[in-house]
Amino acid sequence: MKKIGFIPLRKGSKGISNKNKRKMVGRPLFTWVLGEAIFSNLDEIIVYTNDASIIDFISKEYHWTNKVKALMRSEASSSDTASTEMAMLEYCESIKYDFDVFCLLQATSPFTKKENINACLDKLTEGFDSALTVVNTHRFLWDINGKPLNYNPFNRPRRQDFEGLLIENGAVYAVKKEALKKHKNRIGAKTAVVQMPEDSLLEIDSESDWIAVESLLIERQKREKESKQITHLVLDVDGVFTNGTISYTKDGEHTKNFDMRDGMGLEILRQFDVEVMIMTSENSELVAKRMEKLKIEHVFLGVKDKFSLLKHIISEGNVSLSNVAYVGDDVNDLSNICSVGWSLAPNNATDIVKSHADVVLSKNSGNGAIREACQFVMNYNKRF
Repeated sequence: MKKIGFIPLRKGSKGISNKNKRKMVGRPLFTWVLGEAIFSNLDEIIVYTNDASIIDFISKEYHWTNKVKALMRSEASSSDTASTEMAMLEYCESIKYDFDVFCLLQATSPFTKKENINACLDKLTEGFDSALTVVNTHRFLWDINGKPLNYNPFNRPRRQDFEGLLIENGAVYAVKKEALKKHKNRIGAKTAVVQMPEDSLLEIDSESDWIAVESLLIERQKREKESKQITHLVLDVDGVFTNGTISYTKDGEHTKNFDMRDGMGLEILRQFDVEVMIMTSENSELVAKRMEKLKIEHVFLGVKDKFSLLKHIISEGNVSLSNVAYVGDDVNDLSNICSVGWSLAPNNATDIVKSHADVVLSKNSGNGAIREACQFVMNYNKRF
């Protein structure tokens, strides 16, 4: 059974400028659901957009998986008046409905997890032709004429005695091919519901919405953290190995300064069977040469979605985030900082990273921070 995920994206946004590409906890908003889709039971994920920069981003960023494909949608299906169904059907017709299950995923629902996607897919094996995600709300509803819709105000129930209502949260919709072709809609005639946490009902339409969702997402990641024996130390480069500055010559060449004591700390750490990895958003030949000198084999350059790549690496290595220590200094490290077993930040890291790191080191980047982090890992692992 071929199961396709579909993420429609449009360029720009009226409420929040460039919403889909704006960094939410350090990664572009749309990558939260895309990352979960990659690790779900979907066979292929289509990002359907009129933004060439997103297509370029995906082709460069997700080379480690063959599940993701970015395609340009038509201008007609990208207009302000075009419905999501128009984009869905446009794509389906272009591939002659070559799938068994179609799963619509909304980029503005960063709380979506692979478990929610899989639960919707599973419902389609239980006699339903479609499934969608909902939230159970205990709000009391009224119509415009002052008529209560879901309770008796003269017999107001306690929250624990009130079943509430199920409301679509717009996150996941799965539908079988036959139902989609018949109804031309994201759901069919026999629909199952999959509940998600109440936080996922929040919509991102304003700056205040953005702040609320980002705060909740950070707390969710931190709440799910576990700390086990550290088997992997993952390091950013600029602002961790270096002091975050670059020196340019008159010919445009640039140099970076590295602390030799950091290199010795990493060498000692590897003697204790801790694997060292480098993950940086920069694609620098200087960095590649320095890591070659340090004999670090796992070096990932030019990474923009560090969280998805880290999840891929650990899944391939049969370890978990709880076995990882991560050292980062800026907002693009934030998702990993909030999610791994132990997160560490140099003393001169950005304030937002230091506020969420488990450990703020006493040393600055490029001046002994990594050596201090190595010592922390060795001391921590003594308890195992």
